[in-house]
Parts: sequence; C-alpha cells; structure tokens
Amino acid sequence: MSDQQQNRALPAILCLTDACDRPETELFIGLRNAGFDVDVMCNPKGRNYQRLVDEGLVAQPMALKNRFDKEGTAAIREQLARKQYDIIHAFNPRSLACGLRASKGTDIRVVAYRGVIGNISFLNPESWLTFLHPRVSKIVCVADAIKEHLAEEVRFLWMRIPPKKLQRIYKGHDLDWYQDPPTDLGQFGVPEDAFVVCCTGRDRPRKGFDVLVRAIDELPEDVEVHLLLVGDVINNEELKSQVAGTKHPERIHFTGYRQDAPGIAAASDVFVLPSIEREGLPRAVIEAMAYGVAPVVTRVGGMPELVENGVSGLVVPQKDASALSGGIEQLYRDRDLLGRMGAAAKERIATRFHTSQTVRETGELYKSLTGRD
Repeated sequence: MSDQQQNRALPAILCLTDACDRPETELFIGLRNAGFDVDVMCNPKGRNYQRLVDEGLVAQPMALKNRFDKEGTAAIREQLARKQYDIIHAFNPRSLACGLRASKGTDIRVVAYRGVIGNISFLNPESWLTFLHPRVSKIVCVADAIKEHLAEEVRFLWMRIPPKKLQRIYKGHDLDWYQDPPTDLGQFGVPEDAFVVCCTGRDRPRKGFDVLVRAIDELPEDVEVHLLLVGDVINNEELKSQVAGTKHPERIHFTGYRQDAPGIAAASDVFVLPSIEREGLPRAVIEAMAYGVAPVVTRVGGMPELVENGVSGLVVPQKDASALSGGIEQLYRDRDLLGRMGAAAKERIATRFHTSQTVRETGELYKSLTGRD
C-alpha cells in the first residue's frame, strides 16, 4: 500500500457508469458526503450529468459504445494514472469490461453491479470479460433473487461463482424525489371518475403485457377498469390487435413514451407489473409505491422482496391471467384495503428501500474490501 493510500481515512473510488439514474447519482453524492473520495466517469448526455458536475464529482465525461471501446478504455486508464484509486465500481457490463482492461496490472479491486437475472454463463465468452472475470472482487446484486440465481443457477461442471463474491444491496430511493403532481389522465381518454390500472415498461416479451390484457378482459362486467399502458409498447402491433379483440377495447389506452410516467402512476389507483421472467428491482414499481399507489406484481425476480404480499400490495403467480385479474378485482371491490396497501407501500419505500441504506451498505462494502473498518 502506498503512502497516499495509507494517509486516506476512507477508500478512493472510481465509479464507471453511463447515463446514471437518480438513485446512482444520489449514491455517489451520499458516499462523498460520508467521507469517501469519489470520482465518476459517465455519459455527458445523461439527465443527471450536470448535477454531478455541480457537485464536483465528474472526473471526466465518458460514453462507452460497447465492451471493447478503445477510446473509453484509454480514458479510464488515463484517469487511473492521474490518481490512485482503491476500487473501481462499474455499474454496467460495458464499463465493467473496459474498467477491467484499463486496470490490468494494478491491485485495484473491481466491484460489479447486477440489476437483472440471466445472460451470464460460463459458456458465454462475454461473461468472462465481465462478471466471471477473476479480478472481479464483488458483484453487488440489487435483489436477493439475483444473488441466489448467480450462486445457484450459474454453473458448469465444477465451476461456480463463490457465494462470498456476491452481496445484495438494494438500490435506494427517497420519497422527496417523488413530489410531482399527478398527471391529468383525461388527455388519454380516461373518464374523470374511472378506476385506473397503470402499467409502465419497455416493450419486451418478458414484461407480460399480453398477460395483463387477458387479465383485464377476464374482469367481471361490473368491474369497470381503465388500463393505461405507458411506454414504447405503443409500437407493439400484435398487442394492439389483442386489445382490439377484448370486450372493452375503449378502456385500454396506450400513452406512448412519457417523461411524466411517475405522474401517470401517481394518478392511478393500482400499478401492475406482470413480468414473466428476469425482473430485478423494477424502478417503475418503486416509483408507484413512493406515490402511495398499491402495486400488483408477479412472483418474479426481486418483486416479492419489494412488495409484501397482502400488506404493501399483492403478489401473484407469473403467466397467470386469472390470478392477476383476481388481484385487480379484489382491490377494485375493497377500497379500504386499496388505501391501506397504498399507504403501506409508501412506508415500505421510505423505510426499507431508502437511499441512506444504500449509501451505508455500499460504504461498508468498500471498507471491508480495503481493510479500512
């Protein structure tokens, strides 16, 4: 250990990311405020880039094109030569691969972040460039479900990821971030007094939009629900055809991509995420819960960790339209339960998934890796 490293009370961290979201941004600021020496290399086009600049955290801008980006790798290497770091914390596969190459030949510890289930295999050469690289000291998993998947299911012959290499740290939020007024849903053709179910997500088969549309179609005639589908799913022609064939297509509305997606969720009565596989700790559900909207989610990935079934929302089996329909109907008919679950959901984000917890646990991880307890 050099004299410079010995003189520092807490480790120096180089964080590598892309267009970092609000939780990442506040994590970096929180770590700096806790006494860690934090520098960030990130995409200058990101929504939170200027905030990081204003906080004096951006070492230099970086927008990696792929995992083999030569210019990006060189920029990281230059930063490592400019200043002595104890840890590289990479928040996506591109930055992880480039950070590992840039730090080759050094004793810098490398921490990876994993937010979804799947796409890591001992038979996949790309995995050896990232999460399975022997120089990765820790993989921070955003949910226990991801940690368990990596420990128990990613294996080949005698090869395993050592459990001691895996650590679950929830990505934290803060209720103060979610103070925008609810969006006026009338612009989407939703009646003023309607009971509204909202679903936000990218147009991917694993998101289960088709299951949700079937669930809405299975509701009894006296359960009049309007469904808002928020995001690029508006471009899914097959789903649009499915909607056209339902009993009440006029009650299913596509909004397209919206900057005010959290405000749309806030204006809704129930938030549903019907994912069928590979989910981590979905931000859309967290945002809805932070606004006090009761969630109905499937038993996939980290969602059962996020939502306490029967307390802060409902958790139903994946790919089960009838179970999903039953959950929506239950909340439609029992408005007291709906209100209690919404309040409990908000409280759960405030206490169990707060950003201060993420800062504390991440800082403890850094100290344990460098022996600075």
